[in-house]
Amino acid sequence: MTRSVRSRVLRAALAGLVVAGLLPAGLSTSTAAPATTSATAATELPGPAGDKAARPYMGWSSYSMQVYNPNGGSWITADQLIAQSDAMHAKLQPYGYEYINIDAGWNDGIDEYGRPTPSKKLYPNGLQAVIDHIHANGQKVGLYTIPGISQAVIDAKLPIYGAPGCTTGDLPVLPLQKGDYWGIGYRIDFSKPCAQKYIDSIADLFGSWGLDFLKFDSVTPGSGISDLSLDARDDVKAWSQALKRNNIWFELSWALDINYADYWKQYANGWRIDWDVECYCTGTALTAWPNINRLFPKLAEWWRHAGPGGWNDLDSLDVGNGQMDGMTKDERRTAATLWAVSAAPMYVGNDMTRLDSYGLELLTNREVIAVDQAGRPAHPLSMKTNRQVWFALNSDSSYTVALFNLGQTDADMTVNFADLGLNGAGKVRDLWARKDLGTFASSFTAKDVPIHGVRLLKVTPQKGASISVNDDDLRVSYDGAWQRNDNYEVPAVSQALTVGVTDSSAAKAADLPTRTVEVNNNSPEIVYSGNWNYSSGRGLGDYQDDVQWTEGNGDSFSYSFVGTGVDYVTETDAGQGDVDIYIDGEFKQTVSTYLDPAQGHNKPQQVVYSVSDLPNGSHTIRGVKKSGQFMLLDKLNVRQESLLNPDTAVFDKNAPADVSVQLGRDPAELDGIAKAGQDLVKGTDYTVDGNALTISKAYLANLPVGNTALDVRFRGDYRDDIHATKADGASVSFTFTGTGVEWCTALAPDQGDADVYVDGKLVRRVNLHNDTRVTNRTVFSATGLKNAQHVVRIVKVNGDVLRNDTIRYTIAK
Repeated sequence: MTRSVRSRVLRAALAGLVVAGLLPAGLSTSTAAPATTSATAATELPGPAGDKAARPYMGWSSYSMQVYNPNGGSWITADQLIAQSDAMHAKLQPYGYEYINIDAGWNDGIDEYGRPTPSKKLYPNGLQAVIDHIHANGQKVGLYTIPGISQAVIDAKLPIYGAPGCTTGDLPVLPLQKGDYWGIGYRIDFSKPCAQKYIDSIADLFGSWGLDFLKFDSVTPGSGISDLSLDARDDVKAWSQALKRNNIWFELSWALDINYADYWKQYANGWRIDWDVECYCTGTALTAWPNINRLFPKLAEWWRHAGPGGWNDLDSLDVGNGQMDGMTKDERRTAATLWAVSAAPMYVGNDMTRLDSYGLELLTNREVIAVDQAGRPAHPLSMKTNRQVWFALNSDSSYTVALFNLGQTDADMTVNFADLGLNGAGKVRDLWARKDLGTFASSFTAKDVPIHGVRLLKVTPQKGASISVNDDDLRVSYDGAWQRNDNYEVPAVSQALTVGVTDSSAAKAADLPTRTVEVNNNSPEIVYSGNWNYSSGRGLGDYQDDVQWTEGNGDSFSYSFVGTGVDYVTETDAGQGDVDIYIDGEFKQTVSTYLDPAQGHNKPQQVVYSVSDLPNGSHTIRGVKKSGQFMLLDKLNVRQESLLNPDTAVFDKNAPADVSVQLGRDPAELDGIAKAGQDLVKGTDYTVDGNALTISKAYLANLPVGNTALDVRFRGDYRDDIHATKADGASVSFTFTGTGVEWCTALAPDQGDADVYVDGKLVRRVNLHNDTRVTNRTVFSATGLKNAQHVVRIVKVNGDVLRNDTIRYTIAK
């Protein structure tokens, strides 16, 4: 994904001030000593902010208005910041908003120790006076910086405060290496002790000013560069250690690489997961719907990584003024909902002196704010549709449910409680309307959810209901070396048994298909983010004579599948450019869809990316437009291991006979057979004997001549994932309030025994060994518990692997 040239220039111009080589006039500026406070009290939360990061922060950032206003610097003057602080104090602070974050451009030089100094032009009475005003309003203040050190500071060889014998000339990696996205500064060599002392001196200076927050921009891997040609991880670690002793919140930006999520979680309190939300429409709009829409597939990958201590940052929430935001009212509400259900930092990007009544309504709904501050990131039931149900299980056993209509028409949207894990009735409340809607037995349907609109619900289970909790739920606690999936999972999957029905007096049936599944570009299971268009009847040789296309850099498609490989098939043409390909959230390569005009035009059905060695399981491919005038998607070819042997058969109406095939999985895993969505009847239409599946001739005789696909379904692990450990003594625990609990998990040849404790008492040792791998078996249950809080704990005793899949508990009747 690439930003516009304009956005790069604006950000670079502002960021350049942070490491600018402006030497101090007379070397006579502040010589503030290191912060006198010791390191913050020990806390179990990661990141330098300690308990302050137990919940996502709420506040305001100057950046959206800086790029909206032709004179961006006017948005961080002393008068403007004081006006914003006062507006927050009057309008938003009673609802939890408290951070005033000053983005790039606040400084214009350095002191005699190479540390940044505030702009005297912006702050004629000193930045400290502004910070003091913000603090006097009961708020917190943040500043901005980037990795690296400028050439001028290196050449000046300034002494480092509090580090005798160290100078800034000692700090860079030699030979010099680019230190940030824009090439403003150079990398610091953190193998040298003086390097950490330099960062400490700046962090301590910030601490002496009373700084509460630091945004660290241009962090790599991320920020458009993930090949490690730029790598700011050492900077992140050094700044984290320096800020920790000052208890300063540390926020990373931008578009951080998810493959290093564990690193960001260890050293930071938040991380931007995507590119800027701003549209860079100076004087016209702050943002645009495509910049919101593209966040959904990103959050589907990132949600598991957020929690107390560190949060997924979606950038500024620009929903406060309809004349500036660049979105419809429905889109503004959808954005506010997405931030809230994702437990993302809620920081406003608008001019807070000009919030309209609808913007205030969105930003001050206490029930919606409570969803955000509960810190329970929601996740989608499926990304295979543009009408998406996102949900989170809360600590009180209620569910937060968001029904997002990302499609192109209004639509009724239904949430089935069983899909959430709720077996029983639920009371439904509309959080935006602040209205109870009633109690529903098994599902709820929201009528006429508008285009790009949303309904935000709270579903409260009723007495006697049971709740299934997936292994990756944030309420599940793991102790020891555990990993999610890593080919220990078995996903649900289906395979077509194609029966060629013939009549010896009729023409022969068509050739039977292979095991490669072709997914056309108009499949509803492909999720398009951005401004995509559909074109058919082109007559250029496209698969099924149609394509999906877009012109917007950053627009993307994603598709989730079960299999071992996938091809991205598209047209190549001189009007097309590069596409970044991600598999399971990991960047794989940039592929070219450009065709030299000398080689012709519009070459259809070209395989521009292919992978065939994926472990058999669930995967997602995502393609992101990087360059060129157009990006097209024609089809995806998915390769799957065969679960039927053979996967084709022939039935002759003039010589009828049963059709039998062998199942490639345990027959107990067969979930059913269907034709065009209509289930066949077991025992009548088909039978299973051992691994032999037989379709009766009586059923087949009613099929028309030609090829008929029977969908043979196999169940998988709950939500197609598990957690696994190989370490004896590793454990998983779950706290619940109820009267009963069950543990449902896999049985497999590589498993052994596990001990199950309830409220600290060993209740049972269960054996999880089985000759074949089977899914979602109830291996432990306890009933008749007192209606109170309980803890179930499961400990690996022996065997190669222990898998955890589902814990189910029952609410008192």
